[in-house]
Amino acid sequence: MHTLLVAANPDPRSLTHYVLGRLEAALLPGSVEIADLSQEGFDPRFTPADRRAYHEGGDYPADVMAEHRRLERATDLVLVFPVYWWSMPALLKGWIDRVFVNGWAFEHSPASGLRPRLQHLTTHLLPIAGGDFGAYERHGYESALRTQIEHGIVDYCGSRRGSTAFIHESEQLSPGATVRGVDRAVRIISEAIHARLAE
Repeated sequence: MHTLLVAANPDPRSLTHYVLGRLEAALLPGSVEIADLSQEGFDPRFTPADRRAYHEGGDYPADVMAEHRRLERATDLVLVFPVYWWSMPALLKGWIDRVFVNGWAFEHSPASGLRPRLQHLTTHLLPIAGGDFGAYERHGYESALRTQIEHGIVDYCGSRRGSTAFIHESEQLSPGATVRGVDRAVRIISEAIHARLAE
């Protein structure tokens, strides 16, 4: 079992990075790899080279192939991110746009249709939201975010859905309440990964 934690937040002192450290500590030593997209300087821009690779299903840019190798080592992927405008940050979305590409994450052609290719991977989500649980429920934000990512990305590529654990009110709660929210989310994700070890 090997888990890849992917984070998208430019502030190393952010709650995102605190959660990242807590989750790493909750998993088995030596079984975790971290992709801090901001620190690593990942370029999220979808370039003409990316477009050619998408249409041809190969000849990917070198930085994209490096991400493919990391994901090929992983059995579990955890996306840890602050919720921006009821979605993921542009940096993380750009990582998905460039990395989860035709010919690698899935194959699509007019002749054969869609063939997902990430069946070896289980994907977990850990969104960090400023809004409270009630607002997410009333306005359907959680359902919309889950549909966008779980169905629109995870299912499309054939990855198994893992656990999704929101941390709510990340900017309003007391430090103690924030820690309890982090503890809950880390426990949900880490227990889901550990449970797969017993399968």
